Amino acid sequence: MPETEHIIDINGLVKRFNGTAVIDGIDLSVSKGEVVVLIGPSGCGKSTLLRCINGLEPIDAGTVTLHGEPVVHNSRNLYKIRQKIGMVFQSYDLFPHLTVLKNIMLAPMKVQKRSKEEIRAEALKLLERVGLSDKAESFPSELSGGQKQRVAICRSLIMNPEIMLLDEITAALDPEMVHEVLDVVLDLAKNGTTMLIVTHEMAFAKAAADRIVFIDGGVIVEESEPDEFFTAPKTERAKKFLKTFTYSR
Repeated sequence: MPETEHIIDINGLVKRFNGTAVIDGIDLSVSKGEVVVLIGPSGCGKSTLLRCINGLEPIDAGTVTLHGEPVVHNSRNLYKIRQKIGMVFQSYDLFPHLTVLKNIMLAPMKVQKRSKEEIRAEALKLLERVGLSDKAESFPSELSGGQKQRVAICRSLIMNPEIMLLDEITAALDPEMVHEVLDVVLDLAKNGTTMLIVTHEMAFAKAAADRIVFIDGGVIVEESEPDEFFTAPKTERAKKFLKTFTYSR
């Protein structure tokens, strides 16, 4: 894709747990409007990388910057930076005592101090976009897992983030609910939302990504466009990994 401005720049990133490097010197950039999908075996550092990007984990070496501004765990500016980075986790983390609409409206009202009327209108548009217009006044306990995850995506989008980080957002879902969430993400990708996605859904990765980044042992093993990665991976490690999956070519 043509070169554009970088939203995220990661340089020499190292993260250790109990002395063991879970991320061991990663360099990665994500450009505006780009969808980068991180794949690799469980425990290879993918989710930890997202948590470092969002400042949820302190790092041991290297830098993470958002538009050149350092993202540093527990720093004074982290509060403002996080408003520009949307993150959706495996668990939905919805407030059980609030309706769907109030779950979505809470953060922009409290954090961004936007008007209630403006936020309500935007929240209803987002619910319509993800096919949940009829669930605005429902409570999380009344929703399926797929519906909860779509609400979590809306809650992140309403903050108007510059980049979305999606961490295995279908991992906790029953198989029949996976497609309804992935369809929403594919729509976001087609409409130019900048995203960095961790997933084990290979067919989805191929369909959504502008670039595939294969990580193993805390390092980037291979990086290429989806068609090239899934049809002609360059490394033996990537070939072995792909043999463990069934995906649509």
